[in-house]
Amino acid sequence: MGHKLNPKSLRTGVFLPWRSRWFSEKDYAKYASEDALIRRFLAEKLKEAGLEDIEIERSGSKVKVVVIVAKPGLVIGRGGSGAEILKGELARISKIPAELDIVESKSPSTSAAILADRVVNVLERRGRQYRRVLNELIEEAMGKGAKGVKIEAAGRLGGSEIARTQKLSRGSIPLSTLRADVDFAGRFASTRYGKIGVKVWVFRGELKKE
Repeated sequence: MGHKLNPKSLRTGVFLPWRSRWFSEKDYAKYASEDALIRRFLAEKLKEAGLEDIEIERSGSKVKVVVIVAKPGLVIGRGGSGAEILKGELARISKIPAELDIVESKSPSTSAAILADRVVNVLERRGRQYRRVLNELIEEAMGKGAKGVKIEAAGRLGGSEIARTQKLSRGSIPLSTLRADVDFAGRFASTRYGKIGVKVWVFRGELKKE
């Protein structure tokens, strides 16, 4: 069960809140498509800011987007110009007024999304020297309070002729325990040898029921 589904999907609505908070019978497909476009747009735009999560709320004739990032200053920009540009783009995508809330990540070192982005950066830039750096990332997360970290990369690692899977882990990752706070993220690293798939799991303790 644990490896076949995103750990967040099993816990959403029970231990974790929904990432999109709205309800519509008539316009469900339209809103779901817009949410996907917003998430893809922000994931590309805020890559350098350490994007952890995106939450979307709809009420009446407006949409509110909450972005959780490690470096909020990069998103806000000088004098708030960066945030205003993003709000304009969000309004263009959703075709209704958009609000943007920028929240600083409480613990970027134990965020699976931020950790996965750092792994992708290592694989794209370090080539064959990636193992030591990945171990350092895991040790850093464990030092910041994570109870378990697992990184899995699959593809032509280090430019090898045959694709393989590399797994690195510390601590425990109880994927089948629903009360366990297991954060997960998947990414792709684009190297000159091809795409490398990256998966990251971070166990941060136990969740309390919403």
